[in-house]
Amino acid sequence: MFENIFTAEAWREAWRILRPTLLSGIWETLYVTLLSTALAIVIGLPLGVLLVTGRPGGVRPLPRALMRFLNALINLLRSIPFLILMIVVFPLTRLIVGTVIGTAATVVPLVIAAFPFVARLVESSLSEVSPGQIEMAQSMGASPFRIVIGVMLPESVPSLISNLTIALTTILGYTAMSGVLGGGGLGKIAISYGYYRYKYAVMLVAVVCLILLVELFQLIGTRLASACDKRQKKNG
Repeated sequence: MFENIFTAEAWREAWRILRPTLLSGIWETLYVTLLSTALAIVIGLPLGVLLVTGRPGGVRPLPRALMRFLNALINLLRSIPFLILMIVVFPLTRLIVGTVIGTAATVVPLVIAAFPFVARLVESSLSEVSPGQIEMAQSMGASPFRIVIGVMLPESVPSLISNLTIALTTILGYTAMSGVLGGGGLGKIAISYGYYRYKYAVMLVAVVCLILLVELFQLIGTRLASACDKRQKKNG
């Protein structure tokens, strides 16, 4: 399968294919990843806050039936493999975007796949906040909204950044898988121009670019989390 991948002819052919497509593929991957992550955070962050504040003993307990429904919905969406989810939401994608293939069309299933994951990560981060700090805010008469905005979210910023970085890199991996079903970006290059045409050098370059993007996102996220953690320790 890979016996001719490192030949000069293979790399000349790879360069011919990649020269007009690689930069646009990287841009499409970044665009879809960042947009999908932002939309997933818009949905998942409030949902994660609700999962923590609405649980029994939380700052604003909600009906048990509602909490069971939210947890079941999140667990259901997280259990569906992404490629199957893309197919299932084809009608919704066509309704919103007008098509089920291409770069823009992958945003819909990416958001649906990512926001339950983000919600769980936010729930995990907020659960790490010291109960003593919450009780102190309650004793001072702070409302549930003030406790969330003034205590829980600020205290969990480093953990939130670390967990959202995980979500970002996971969504990046999903964008690569979307290439199997007509998505754009590096996934399309790897699958359509590389694997399907037996141009494995093209596929290798696309995979290396994806790895480098993951490393870049992880580096930025780690440094941001570390900077916020040091700032909070200094303030404390």
